[in-house]
Amino acid sequence: MKKIYQKLVDKEATLAVIGLGYVGLPIALEFAKKIKVIGFDINEDRVQLMKQKIDPSKELDGSVFDNSQIEFTSNIQDLKSVEFFIIAVPTPIDDANLPNLKPLLGASKTIAQVLKKGDYVVYESTVYPGCTEEDCIPILESETGLKFKNDFKVGYSPERINPGDKEHTLQNVIKVVSGCCDESLEEIAKVYELVVQAGVHCAPSIKVAEAAKIIENTQRDVNIALVNELSIIFNKLNINTYDVLAAAGTKWNFLKFSPGLVGGHCIGVDPYYLTHKAQQAGYHSKVITSGRYVNDSMGFYIAKQTVKKVIAQGKHIQESRVLIMGATFKEDVSDIRNTKVVDIINELKSYQMQVDIVDPHASSEEMNHEYGIPLTEKIRADYDAIIVAVNHMEYLNLDENYFKSIMKNGQGVFIDVKGIYSRKITDLVYWSL
Repeated sequence: MKKIYQKLVDKEATLAVIGLGYVGLPIALEFAKKIKVIGFDINEDRVQLMKQKIDPSKELDGSVFDNSQIEFTSNIQDLKSVEFFIIAVPTPIDDANLPNLKPLLGASKTIAQVLKKGDYVVYESTVYPGCTEEDCIPILESETGLKFKNDFKVGYSPERINPGDKEHTLQNVIKVVSGCCDESLEEIAKVYELVVQAGVHCAPSIKVAEAAKIIENTQRDVNIALVNELSIIFNKLNINTYDVLAAAGTKWNFLKFSPGLVGGHCIGVDPYYLTHKAQQAGYHSKVITSGRYVNDSMGFYIAKQTVKKVIAQGKHIQESRVLIMGATFKEDVSDIRNTKVVDIINELKSYQMQVDIVDPHASSEEMNHEYGIPLTEKIRADYDAIIVAVNHMEYLNLDENYFKSIMKNGQGVFIDVKGIYSRKITDLVYWSL
């Protein structure tokens, strides 16, 4: 009897990707160039866009949909013929910074409606170690009456897609894969090798693969927290942080991280999954939790520095107006999820400052729906302060004369969060992390 990999290659079986966001859609389209694929998403509006070769996440252009054997659907009944499921749904946190597994558990219940004997299920969503086996597989068993390992196989292969990054793509970044047994690991590895040219790394267990993913972003979070804290110290010592980093970076083993806002759905979220699991195991994380505290406080810190600089100019803060340029969680993407620019906005508003927000990539409708903060339609010419919060490509070539032209009397405070205008601003009051 043919195994799952061979059946997929011979197009006698179909692969389905559940969740077609910035992770799921690229995977689905890549597989669809080699095998039969069904892309499933519960949002029918998104499905209709993809049927028109439009990526709702605005990451992919229409040409990537060409020459793909893919069917998009929001109808669970269309998954009855599927034998290999990939689940790539979001794993956010709630208001208390605790893991919100509702999308993941919901996706597990969805595929349980069509899961059959011999099927494979591979999870890609970032979770804490043990989640797949302790939270997801019991749902598959209880909803179907099937037995894990005997009747269906499960694996875990964490996503490594970086939004806005055209260099480190699915094809050229090594994929970590794992399975529930030797046979499933071999089959899952071969399936992913169809689309990952860089190859795969076979983890010895599902838990190891889960842990590997979650420490990738935790490591970045802690390192960024260190340079954020250093920037606070250097500000008090009247030293330019970027000058210090440039000097220190000449040593071969210095890790080149930069200060900034840490938001989004990965680095700003994943560490909380790990600290939650650590707490369940009886250990209260110290380094990771401290790093999260530092990074989560940077928006408020930037806002307070802005307020101080404006007051120092002799202006009444309640009568002052600030323009914030950039609202997304990182440069050159449209994603506003967990953007820390909102912290700057809310802190400035708490001082009764008038705040305008612009962004060439973000949707005003989405900003208003998510945060109650619509984007400003037209830039004024009377700002007391400007904060360049996100270094979008569209902002990189703007010069000081432009910024002076939209400031009151051509003067004011210029806050350069990422230091992209260092040495380029001479007349305005300049500050950066």
